[in-house]
Order: sequence, then C-alpha cells, then structure tokens
Amino acid sequence: MKKRIIAVMMCAAMVLTMAGCGGAKSSSGSGSGLKIAIVSSPSGVDDGSFNQENYNGILSFIEAHPDSTVTPVQETTGDTAACLKAVSDIVADYDAIVCDGFQFAGIGDIAKDNPDKKFILVDSYPSDADGNEIEVDNVYAMQFKEQESGFLAGMAAALTTSTGKVAVVNGIAYPSNVNYQYGFMSGVNYTNKHYGTTAEIVELASYAGTDVTGANVGGNYVGSFADPANGKVIGDALIKEGCDVIFVAAGSSGNGVFTAVKESSEKDYVIGCDTDQYDDGANGSENVILTSGLKVMGINDKRVLETVLDGSFKGGNYLLGADTDSTGYVNASGRNQLSADAIEKIDKAYQLIKDGKIVPAANFNGLTPDNFTGIDVE
Repeated sequence: MKKRIIAVMMCAAMVLTMAGCGGAKSSSGSGSGLKIAIVSSPSGVDDGSFNQENYNGILSFIEAHPDSTVTPVQETTGDTAACLKAVSDIVADYDAIVCDGFQFAGIGDIAKDNPDKKFILVDSYPSDADGNEIEVDNVYAMQFKEQESGFLAGMAAALTTSTGKVAVVNGIAYPSNVNYQYGFMSGVNYTNKHYGTTAEIVELASYAGTDVTGANVGGNYVGSFADPANGKVIGDALIKEGCDVIFVAAGSSGNGVFTAVKESSEKDYVIGCDTDQYDDGANGSENVILTSGLKVMGINDKRVLETVLDGSFKGGNYLLGADTDSTGYVNASGRNQLSADAIEKIDKAYQLIKDGKIVPAANFNGLTPDNFTGIDVE
C-alpha cells in the first residue's frame, strides 16, 4: 500500500503539541542532521500498517530537519538471527537505528558494543545473548498496550455488525499481536454485556495461534506478516462463516483480508490497525474501513529522534498507552463509518481506560477476555 502523505502531515502537526521534544534547541544547533536506518522484517515500510507508521514518524522528523536522511532496510525472512545480523551489518554506518518488531529484541549486546549509536526498539524490550530482558543506556525501547486499541476495535465491531459475527486476523502470535486479539475479544464481550449486543467472535481452529510460551491462544493467525495470499484465504473463510466486521492486525498479510472484503458481495467492513488505514479501504466509490485501532508509534519515534539530535536522549524501557495518547482509535469525521451512537459509547470506554477503570486482557497480564478489570464498569 502506498504511503499516505496526510499521515505524515498529521504526525508532524501532533508532535508540535508535545512538550520536551527539543525542537527549538536542535534548530539552533550546528545544523548537521542524523543518518537514520529503519530495519523491518519481514514486510517493508510500505506495508500500510506497523512498519509504515514508524517510517512516517521518521519522515516527519526529516521534514523538520531536511539535512537528516533515512534508509529503509528490509530483512525478509523474519528469522531472529537474521534480523540481528541485519542490524549488526549496518550499525557502523548510521547515527540512529529504528528496529521494528519483537524479533529485534536481541539487539542488547549490539547496542552495548556500539555505545555511540542510538537505537529505537519498537514492540519489545532489549535482551542479552541469553534472552534476559535488560535496559541499555543507548536503547529507547517502547512497548504499547495494544489491548487498549484492540478493545476499542472490538467495541466498534460489536456495535456495527449486522450478522452478529465478528473476527480478528493476526500475523504471528508475538505478544503485541496477542494483545490486539485479547483486547478485541475483551471489547466485544464488554459491549455484549453492557449494550445488549450479541456479537459472536469467530475463530477458525486451523488458524489458531501459538504464543511465545507455546500456549494455544486461538484466534485467526496467518503465520506471517508478509503473506497476503494466505491472508485472503482466511478473510474469505471468515466471510463465508458470516463475519461482516474483521479487525486486521497482520502487517502486509492483512492486505489479503482487505482484498477479500472488497470482493465480498455483502456489505462487510475491515477495522484497520496501527495507523489510520481509511485511504487503503477505498473500493471504487465506497470504502471498506469502519475505523482503525491506533498504536501511535510514529509520533514517539519522532520525539525520540529529536532527543538524539539535541543531545538529551535517554534510554530505557517504556510501556505506552492511553494515558499518553499512545493508543486509541479513529473517530475523526470523514475517516470512519461508525454511527454517532457507537462513537459516544467507545469514547466513554476510552476515558475509562485512560482512568485505569478498564484494563483489557493481554497476553501476559493475567487477565482473560472473559474476565478482565472493568468488565462490570459502564
């Protein structure tokens, strides 16, 4: 899917409202820019979702600092050893390296061996050679409460479905993806309990996911973030089962689900993921995007790059969520097809999430989609 310029412009505009970015300080400095690399695996920076959201954040930084550059590096296998080698091979050539995905967690030792380089690790915390989670002075690592955005997507699906059947399609059962799945299921269950909906969550047993501990988490997993053909197979199967709203958190594999929905003879919807995917939902004179669950990575990438440039960079492991507007959903006019009533209900729940009164289930937070903090809160 092609990059959306509007996403970059929105990202830049939103960052200007954030405190502590150091923009004024950097603009009065020497004027030398940063050499940045973004390493993605296995789909590239034009996946229309996760990687592209991060890439857009870097492009927004470069828009503000035109003497900086970015080089996309795509590792196509998804193998963790290959991912680390991809980073190791280029580390000497760049000032800052953005590493997209759980499979880059093992960069801890690479970062330690290159203390003059700065790393932004998205969707994981760094680990050493033995797999132990660590903090590294030159690594800013961010994880997100994807379950919060998934929860809002689940509410949107339950409040919109006409058939009473909804689903979520994921790529690989990494923690971030399971968080989206469990959050979605939590949101559907919450809506059924409080608003009289009767949405059924459809899971195809042959596509059940296995998380990093070996546990079966169910759901509908493509098994890759770069397999749109299989994504379409799953999308077609879910539509055949009667699903008319499908939340897609599968990288470029999700493109196949988009195609399945666009080709459906029924009025079916996709809920986008990570970034506003409304433009990708265009289908002739219509649009298949209901809304999008947001993981606001690009703004945070830009903010951290500003600190690299102005010298105030501070490494650490950070968990970002609704309380810092780092999760959410698209409710802007013209960018969604939700009813006003649905938006009102979802906004109310979002505030409850911000206030900590609703805590959706996630892969490892000890909660389940049927029993999570705040299921009885309205």
